[in-house]
Amino acid sequence: MSYRSNAAEAWFPEPESSVLRPEIPIDLRPPASLTQPLWKSLLTNLRDTFAPEKLPPLELTSRPVNVGLLLGDRLSLPWFRTVFTNLGDVISPETLPQLELEATPVDVGELITDQLSHFWFSSLLRNLADRLVPEKLPALELTSKPVANIIPETWILVPAWSELISTPKVFYPDKPSPVISPLPALKPAPVQEAERVRSTGPTEAGLLRDLRRSRIRRRLWITMAAAQAIYLIAIVLWP
Repeated sequence: MSYRSNAAEAWFPEPESSVLRPEIPIDLRPPASLTQPLWKSLLTNLRDTFAPEKLPPLELTSRPVNVGLLLGDRLSLPWFRTVFTNLGDVISPETLPQLELEATPVDVGELITDQLSHFWFSSLLRNLADRLVPEKLPALELTSKPVANIIPETWILVPAWSELISTPKVFYPDKPSPVISPLPALKPAPVQEAERVRSTGPTEAGLLRDLRRSRIRRRLWITMAAAQAIYLIAIVLWP
């Protein structure tokens, strides 16, 4: 008696035992060329070199495609040949035949690269238009059938145990704050104006002069960068 995992297989009869399948011979031995002597393999190679076997012409069912210069031949060319070839492709490019498309074109809308090339205010206006006046799309056509029972009837949905417990709220007392003893009021000491003392050393004077000049150069560079940024923004926004 045979046991079947699918009920639909019961419609098909069991194969008759009288029909015997043909046995496929399995040969796991190495080829004979590995066991032949050295002189015999040498004579075989010489015969294949000077008097090769005449085979019938090869029948190609595929259409040949012109791939141009192979990659190995292209890498073996000298450097000046590649320079002249690149110049020729730039000055007078090769005229190729019309591309044969076998697939049906699909309208995908505006490409992502074109969307990124727009200015920021165009995307802002587009978003505002989509929010205020959205595009009216046709009704969605669903080809799949809805599933009646997603959750089987044999399942039991039990809420979490924390939702079933009802106990009074308990408020713990606050921790006592440490008592800070008031400090005696201190009289502010009289502030003496610091006297500006100029250094008389040549090293310190040179260092101060370099710092002062670096601050001036920094302000000039910041001013020039800000002016250039304002000029570029005005060129972009000005029609």
